[in-house]
Amino acid sequence: GTKYRSFLTVGDCFGMGKTAYNDGDYYHTVLWMEQALKQHDEGEDTTVSKVDILDYLSYAVFQFGDLHRAMELTRRLISLDSTHERAGSNLRYFEKLLEKEREEKKDKSVNKNVTTTEAVVQSGAYERPLDYLPERDIYEALCRGEGVKMTPRRQKRLFCRYHDGNRNPHLLIAPFKEEDEWDSPHIVRYYDVMSDEEIEKIKQLAKPRLARATVRDPKTGVLTVASYRVSKSSWLEEDDDPVVAKVNQRMQQITGLTVKTAELLQVANYGMGGQYEPHFDFSRKDEPDAFKRLGTGNRVATFLNYMSDVEAGGATVFPDFGAAIWPKKGTAVFWYNLFKSGEGDYRTRHAACPVLVGCKWVSNKWFHERGNEFLRPCGRTEVD
Repeated sequence: GTKYRSFLTVGDCFGMGKTAYNDGDYYHTVLWMEQALKQHDEGEDTTVSKVDILDYLSYAVFQFGDLHRAMELTRRLISLDSTHERAGSNLRYFEKLLEKEREEKKDKSVNKNVTTTEAVVQSGAYERPLDYLPERDIYEALCRGEGVKMTPRRQKRLFCRYHDGNRNPHLLIAPFKEEDEWDSPHIVRYYDVMSDEEIEKIKQLAKPRLARATVRDPKTGVLTVASYRVSKSSWLEEDDDPVVAKVNQRMQQITGLTVKTAELLQVANYGMGGQYEPHFDFSRKDEPDAFKRLGTGNRVATFLNYMSDVEAGGATVFPDFGAAIWPKKGTAVFWYNLFKSGEGDYRTRHAACPVLVGCKWVSNKWFHERGNEFLRPCGRTEVD
C-alpha cells in the first residue's frame, strides 16, 4: 500500500515492451506498448518516437491474428511518417491477408468466427501464451498484496508463542519467538534467528561465489538456467566459517530435525526484478531420481532465513491457499514439504515474488528424510 513518487516513463514502458518483443512474448509487448502509447498521447515529454511504439505494437497485435487492429495501428503510423517503408509493406500485406480471409469466410458458420476475431480488437483482450502457469493470476495478485484474505474465524487459530524446540536444553533459557503465519499447511515465522553480524558474515562469504541460480530439468535431470528463476546463489559449508556451523546448529535446535543429512546452506540474492516463479521444493513422483545422488531421500522441510528487508516486492507466496509472507530481516519461516507418511504436500507450491525496489538476501536449509525417521515419525494416516 506504499505510495511512491516515482513512476514509469514512456521510455521505461517502451523498453520493457521491446524486451518482451525480443523474447517473443507478444502478450506483454502489447501491454507495455499500449501503456507507452497512452502516456505519449497524454502529452508526456519523451525522446521515444510514437512511430517506434506503433511499429512494435502493430506487429505484436498482428501476432494474435487481430488483422483489423494491426491495420488500424499501421495506418496511424503511416499518418505520422508516410515514408516508413516497413509500415507501408506491412499494410499491403495485412490488406492481402484480410481480403483472402474474407473470401474464405463467406458461409454463415465461418462468419461467426469473423465476429469473434473482430471482437478481439478491444485493448487487453488478448489471451496469454499457452505456456503460462495456470495459477499465474493468483500468484501475481498475491505478489501485489491483493490475495486471499484469511477469515476472522481462521485467524483465531493463529497464535504467537515462545518456542523451546520441544524442550531443547539450548532453548529452555532463551526460546525463540514463534508466530503462526498459516494454519494448514502449518507455516511459522521465527524472530531474531540471525544477528546482523551473522548476516553480514554469511553475505561476505557468499558474494565471491554467487552464480546464476539453476533448476533441474525434469526430463534430463540436468541443472540449467531458466527464465522463471532469476537470482544468484552459492552454497556454504560448515568448514567455511564457524558462523555457518553456528547457524546450521540453530536451525537444527529450532526444528528438531538433523542437519547431518540436510543440504548445504544455500545463500541467494535477488536483485531488481529477481524472482522464482511457483515451484515445489520436493521431488514429485514423475522425477524420482531428483535427489538420488545425495542418498538422503526427499526434501522433508524448508527453513528460509530472510537476511534483508525489501522496500517493495519480494514476498514468499503460496498460490494454492493464498498465503503471502513478507521479508523481515532476521526472521525465518519454516514449513514441511512432505506429510509424515513421506507423501508430498502439493499445497506447498510457492514462489518468490519479483523484487520491485531494493535487494533481497535469503539463506535456506533443506532438510531430508534420512536421519529424521524417528525425529518425525509416521502418522496414522497418509496426510498426517
